[in-house]
Amino acid sequence: MLTSEKRAILVAYFSHSGNTRVTANQIREKVGGNIFEIVAVDKYPTDYDEVVEQAKKELNLQYRPKLKTKVESMQSYDVVFVAYPNWWGTVPMPVATFLSEYDFTGKTIAPVCTNEGSQLGRSVMDIKKLCPKSTVLNGLAIRGSAVKTSQNDISKWLRELGMTK
Repeated sequence: MLTSEKRAILVAYFSHSGNTRVTANQIREKVGGNIFEIVAVDKYPTDYDEVVEQAKKELNLQYRPKLKTKVESMQSYDVVFVAYPNWWGTVPMPVATFLSEYDFTGKTIAPVCTNEGSQLGRSVMDIKKLCPKSTVLNGLAIRGSAVKTSQNDISKWLRELGMTK
């Protein structure tokens, strides 16, 4: 059983519209630890159709955008919550960059996905491919339109993972 009192926790998130930021902050409030925003150097368009098209192109090319900031002392964390929107059935490419830039060997990764109906898609499987020497836990999918009222779902999931009582 994982207990948050005995683990060094990082909540890393990528948020385009703000929904995933809300979810990441809700998780951090419940488990503690540090929070880190995954931000691409080049900003994404604000227009929905434009960002959808760019995300599709990046995925098809397996493009890894450069990130603005780095996690200090990644090696000190035992548990990393990775929160992201579901883009084309998987993690956005900035999250793929994040997962590729660090050594997650021996770490526990807890995926959290905001979506509008596509749930986790293949994102958990893709995270396992990017971090084959880590333990990837069962993920949580939260409907983007319901993030502000998802505290009970988050609490239940964290209890199931053994992160809270």
